[in-house]
Amino acid sequence: MRLRVRHVTGFSYDGAADSSYNEVRMTPLSLPHQRVEISSLVITPYALQSTYRDYFDTIVTTFDLHESHERLEVVADATVETLRDELADETGGSILLDPSWSDQYVEYLAPTSHTMLSPGVLEEFRHSTGSSRDVRTIVDAALSVVSERLEYVRGATQVTSSAQDAWDEGMGVCQDLTHVMLALVRSVGVPARYVSGYLHPDPNAAVGETLVGESHAWVEYFAGAWRGVDPTNEGDVGLGHVTVARGREYDDVPPLKGIYHGDPARSLGVTVEVTRLS
Repeated sequence: MRLRVRHVTGFSYDGAADSSYNEVRMTPLSLPHQRVEISSLVITPYALQSTYRDYFDTIVTTFDLHESHERLEVVADATVETLRDELADETGGSILLDPSWSDQYVEYLAPTSHTMLSPGVLEEFRHSTGSSRDVRTIVDAALSVVSERLEYVRGATQVTSSAQDAWDEGMGVCQDLTHVMLALVRSVGVPARYVSGYLHPDPNAAVGETLVGESHAWVEYFAGAWRGVDPTNEGDVGLGHVTVARGREYDDVPPLKGIYHGDPARSLGVTVEVTRLS
């Protein structure tokens, strides 16, 4: 698929902000299964931009604003070609767990503030997987648990909610389902990371049709190679997924964050438009 993604977000202020420092993670990555043809980031009011790669190899754009402003808007626009991942059939997640992974991928095995579940929940999951050392079997078991336990409900949780919060409520959004799945598979020794990006909502959409898309989150687990799986849609990551950032949890990949001096701020919300180009 060739997809154009347009993502708009930002803040408005009750009065004005005198200055601010911001980080943006909204630029898709060029990867073996994803080619970025063109990307841009437009900031209003205008600000000089600086770009670097963070620890997790995400593209981060930083900018300062030193003039008074009542509104901050960030518009990311990218054209991306997504490709079928040929390794999916070759490895399939069937490689047995390797003890050496615990050293090499330690940051993707340790619990974080967002990916903690109670010992009882984790013990029950470990018991359900029995003596299996097959990664894909464990991943499929976690997908089933998430599907059975959690209902996707918009607005059911906050951006600060943890896996345990969503588990207790029995509902959440893609961020929460991803955090719960990360907690489960990590508890049995499968390295797994949080992925943020975009999802084209309709694989049958006509070429040139612009649809309301969404920011999305899913899991990549390691089984000799990194494989993607989407707990919200209960299946493998496909051509409609566009990868932007990776990390241990949501706090490593927020699209826009910063600090400012001024009156109280309100989010402008998020608008994502996805157009299939071919």
